[in-house]
Amino acid sequence: MSNVYRDFERLWIWERLGDRLGWYLGVSINRYPAKYNIANRVAIPATSFKDIASVEEALSIYEKATQEFLSLWRDVRNGAEDITRLERPGYSLLDLARDLIRAIVRRCVLCRWRCGVDRARGEKLGACMLTTESRIGSYFHHFGEELVFRGTHGSGTIFFTSCNMRCLFCQNSDISRDRFNGIPYTPREIAQIAFLLRIEGCHNINWVGGEPTVHIHSIVEAIWHLANEGFRLMPRDGEIDKLLLTKADSYIPYHMDKRFGSYSGLFNAPMLFNTNMFLSKESMLILRPLIDIWLPDFKFGPGRCAIRLSRTPWYFETVAENLKKLYEWGEEMVIRHLVMPSHIECCTKPVLEWIARNIPGTPVNVMDQYRPEAYADPHSPSFSPDAYDIARRPTREEIIRAWKYAEDLGLNYREVTLEKKLSIRSLEGLKAIIEN
Repeated sequence: MSNVYRDFERLWIWERLGDRLGWYLGVSINRYPAKYNIANRVAIPATSFKDIASVEEALSIYEKATQEFLSLWRDVRNGAEDITRLERPGYSLLDLARDLIRAIVRRCVLCRWRCGVDRARGEKLGACMLTTESRIGSYFHHFGEELVFRGTHGSGTIFFTSCNMRCLFCQNSDISRDRFNGIPYTPREIAQIAFLLRIEGCHNINWVGGEPTVHIHSIVEAIWHLANEGFRLMPRDGEIDKLLLTKADSYIPYHMDKRFGSYSGLFNAPMLFNTNMFLSKESMLILRPLIDIWLPDFKFGPGRCAIRLSRTPWYFETVAENLKKLYEWGEEMVIRHLVMPSHIECCTKPVLEWIARNIPGTPVNVMDQYRPEAYADPHSPSFSPDAYDIARRPTREEIIRAWKYAEDLGLNYREVTLEKKLSIRSLEGLKAIIEN
């Protein structure tokens, strides 16, 4: 076993969260094949997308084939099946995912806005203001994520531009608000970027932004290339220069080793979807057999805060419904809730209560990293009066109140929330910190 895997698997966090994130850990260390490699072995009863009458029929076929995927996935996880012994079918679930998403983006319903515009034609734009072109602002080994994701060699983070929400306080507003930021890449080039991150030792491929939901068409096709080209994606001399334009840590001489991303000869990397969770039901359905672990935000309570601070209607019900669906599906996830100043009662408490009541046991990061950025920065000429109550950092008292409420609700939050602040020995002394 590579030292990368050995050191990652030996981290203290797995003794506490391994039962919740066991599949993800297994794919990270190449004990299991990533879901996309399994989906690439599930046969579809058609020879191509042309044999299917409509998008609605394709979604129905996809949903039925996902049940076959789930059966195969269970067998793989239990050691009852080895996918390397299975031939790739003429037309697979992964093939259908690629073709279906290409069709959906021509009347785009990737997110809850359901704009219905033809992004391929590009004559009208929806909430994300994007055509089918996908731009990347940067990619790198991210050492600022939760320990389960950053591990010892970093999370392979790929930052897309643009977003389907308009958070006044966005810490990535340079890429979420500017759709022309970054470099346009084809899906195959995006796959090559993911490939490079993995063979440099990253523990996962972290699709983020901006917001990755509005780039699902490019992500799914990039995953298709990872499955079907695998190690042939190694960039050649004529390709590497463009790929390095957005590699923020290209100055670091990471050691490349194909074994970092190999499962019995297949290219292998866990797919992490780092999202605001404002997805449509179609996107949820398509991503289910492709994403190994989810990292969703749950920012706002059921009041009007999401409308005032993010210009986003239907927020609470959409995110809650999608999270409940992931929980019922048995998907692995870590939820992030950002504690904002003045929003403990209206947002933090209702969000944490909903999690405790509806998806108990799910790891939750109750984050204290809020700072007034972008339109919430009172010193910025772009400051919005709507951000009057979040134009400061949360106080220590507000953060402690949030953590104490998570404690009182019995949420699974300590390890992912406090691992940067406390040693493993002092985690047990959390109550003393809260009470004092």
